[in-house]
Amino acid sequence: MRFDNTTIPEIADEYVLGLLDPAELQAVEQEAEQNPTLRTAIAASRERYLPLDLTVEPAALPAGLWTRIEAGLSDGAPAVPLGGATLAPEAVLTPPANDNRRFGWRAAALSSMAASLVLAVTLIWSLGRQADPVVIAVLLNEAGEVQAVVEDFGNDTAQIRLLADVRVPEDKAVEVWTLPSREMGPVSLGLLEDGGSSRLEGPPLPLPQASQLYEITLENAGGSPTGRPTGPVLAKGFAQPPR
Repeated sequence: MRFDNTTIPEIADEYVLGLLDPAELQAVEQEAEQNPTLRTAIAASRERYLPLDLTVEPAALPAGLWTRIEAGLSDGAPAVPLGGATLAPEAVLTPPANDNRRFGWRAAALSSMAASLVLAVTLIWSLGRQADPVVIAVLLNEAGEVQAVVEDFGNDTAQIRLLADVRVPEDKAVEVWTLPSREMGPVSLGLLEDGGSSRLEGPPLPLPQASQLYEITLENAGGSPTGRPTGPVLAKGFAQPPR
């Protein structure tokens, strides 16, 4: 695998989309440790494919799919009419050097078809299930470090992706809040299970607006007992509509 300015963007995309085999995956991860250009490209790819990562849920493929794909790539090629004649497979006694039916090319073709199918299913699933978020908020801690990104879809659903490790004691919980208006006050969007990224189904709220406040607090296990933030603020930020 060659890492230069012409191949790195494509390698980064394949790495983020999970299209590399184990050996290639290991090679990319080792190279990324010492190659800042590759690390930057991987980060850019992750940002570009973030909507897929946030909205797509695993879906089982139809039973027997791989068998049907392999059958379609079988060594027996159909007869091909050529100027009224028929070029039958038996006429070729020795496969030429560029015979695409050889194992290596078949494996590559199978892998490519499978990757294309998975990506197509992913895109269709995403487009069918999810509109763009109404607003996006980047949450920072007191030191100004990015801790999380909130995407509010305006349908009582918000996706919270943590970008930093959050240590949650056994008797505590991480709760996400928003401030639709000063009249309503802060409203809980829900708890982040195990202190990890999550998709939350909150209560019915007005359509989120620009500059709406979002924050994450550390509360007692089970969430705030008052329905209002009571614990320390771990991160907060103001939303903006995506451009």
